[in-house]
Amino acid sequence: MDSRSKSLLEIRPDILKAHFNNQMGFDEHFQNKTLRPVIKMQNFLLIEVFRNYINKHKGVFYGLTLEKRMDYIERAIQKDIKFRNSLKGMIIGQFTVEEYQDYIQNSSALNKRMMNMVIERLKDQVQLLDKEEVLL
Repeated sequence: MDSRSKSLLEIRPDILKAHFNNQMGFDEHFQNKTLRPVIKMQNFLLIEVFRNYINKHKGVFYGLTLEKRMDYIERAIQKDIKFRNSLKGMIIGQFTVEEYQDYIQNSSALNKRMMNMVIERLKDQVQLLDKEEVLL
């Protein structure tokens, strides 16, 4: 294993809820072994990137109800191809070479899992996307 791969694996958070067994398919195993730790590690970056997305789209998000905000998050990631590709790049860029080689074997299904995980993570933390008030 090269030093980059070793360093990437060392800085990833442990996911205590991650389960592994022999019944698990490749996609689920990859999700628990690689995607969950990488997405958790990139959490604050993903939140900041989504805040930037909101602001670049005139802050419409801030005037929405909670239910509409959830729809907005989902639609932004599913419909805005450039934005979705940018998010994928932030996650894939944290893969080891070996993980990338595994990923490209079934990238379409793994991309779907990856984006669904990002959507759920942002929805679960929607309160962190509120407009920050400046205190004087």
